[in-house]
Amino acid sequence: MTLHSLSNYPSARTYVLKLHRDAAPAQWHLVGRLEHIASGDHFDFSNGEDLLAWLVQRAADGDPTQGDMT
Repeated sequence: MTLHSLSNYPSARTYVLKLHRDAAPAQWHLVGRLEHIASGDHFDFSNGEDLLAWLVQRAADGDPTQGDMT
């Protein structure tokens, strides 16, 4: 067995997704907050499109700690 020195899921790309109490995922109504574990920064979103667009942009940038998280 070979151990890889690089994680498949690096902590720099680890987030917590918190859904707002008014979110209704079954109806595709996503409202909540995404928190970056390493930095503690967060991004509030009001729909799934904003959430996915933000994630895609951070992945394309290659550095999840950069961006407009507040």
